[in-house]
Amino acid sequence: MNILVIGSGGREHALCWAVAKSPRLKTLYCAPGNGGVAGVAECINLDTDDHDAVVRFCRDREIALVVIGPEAPLVEGLADSLKAAGLTVFGPSASAAQLEGSKGFTKDLCAANNIPTAAYARFTEAAPALAYVRERGAPIVIKADGLAAGKGVTVAETEDQALAAVEACFAGSFGEAGAEVVIEECLVGEEASFFALVDGATALPLATAQDHKRVGDGDTGPNTGGMGAYSPAPVMTQALCERTMAEIIMPTVRAMANAGTPFKGVLFAGLMITETGPQLIEYNVRFGDPECQVLMMRLQSDFLAALEATAKGDLDGIDLVWREETALTVVMAAKGYPGAYDKGSMIAGLDDAGSPDDVEIFHAGTRREDGTVTAIGGRVLNVTALGPNVAAAQATAYEAVDRVDWPGGFCRRDIGYRAVARETSEM
Repeated sequence: MNILVIGSGGREHALCWAVAKSPRLKTLYCAPGNGGVAGVAECINLDTDDHDAVVRFCRDREIALVVIGPEAPLVEGLADSLKAAGLTVFGPSASAAQLEGSKGFTKDLCAANNIPTAAYARFTEAAPALAYVRERGAPIVIKADGLAAGKGVTVAETEDQALAAVEACFAGSFGEAGAEVVIEECLVGEEASFFALVDGATALPLATAQDHKRVGDGDTGPNTGGMGAYSPAPVMTQALCERTMAEIIMPTVRAMANAGTPFKGVLFAGLMITETGPQLIEYNVRFGDPECQVLMMRLQSDFLAALEATAKGDLDGIDLVWREETALTVVMAAKGYPGAYDKGSMIAGLDDAGSPDDVEIFHAGTRREDGTVTAIGGRVLNVTALGPNVAAAQATAYEAVDRVDWPGGFCRRDIGYRAVARETSEM
């Protein structure tokens, strides 16, 4: 099979790395890819915003399956254009991708189908939104309705922070994504990431994970696209996984099918594990980044077969096998991220850092030219390791991080700290 993966991040490097192991693969392409993807796939300079160009490429190269990594092309309907041309696609239609493209859409779906989630209100004007914040007080959560690259959410600890977040949205800080604002109660508990492949009717749960959104140690500072993750998530017991499937995932799958917009792809539920059980924070309609990296490190099955079955509606026959070990990834980012950061700094030591069998370095914002790797993005590398438990995986990952020679980068030094503390307390 000839496969095309669309995207350029660490998630797409991990997807390509997993797909490349399949005995069914003939040629793997990635558009546009990055400096690391080039080691497992042929990187293609293809304008993925030009849907006709993507269709032509797929026909010319006899692409059997297109895997769309990021959320933006899905929300913009790339899967629809490819399917209309008779191509097989892993990824939801634009109408189904509203689960991520509009937080208000998802909250309304939850309300209509008794899916546990935080109480909320939707606003298209600043004045009533500000009044609602003053009425409710803090802590409270302010969300831009649309896609904001993981940066449109403010967990406001004070009323002043909440008011400022509302004003920023309506002032255009997030462009069209902030034209509508969703305001939610602040759930209390422990966050976890839950993934399921969905073929329109059948849902197959994947491994769980936990990520670290805030830029600084101890979960301090502004939210980012993710500074690290580990899998499995210790908080997600078998009982909680079963409740998540029964109370959140399957009601969503049925509701989307009943609305005539069946969901096909990966459904990523961001959860808060509260005293009463799992509650949905939000949906994503693609693999998480960096959660995908730790999932792929643990997956032992033929991932290409699972992706194809999802796209074709044949998930009933798929069973996935996962490593018992823990996988942990540390994101190395350019200094200044998530604010302004410099591009073009050189990175060395990657071959040495990634040499152990239990370590993989997935690239995100990198370019490789004449053997030299340079940083061209905010989140740049995902140093990922396996270990018998979280503490061991953490130690191996940071040993590899310390072998990377990149003065222009930084990372958090505490990825997995909650799980390590839990392991220590159980000893």
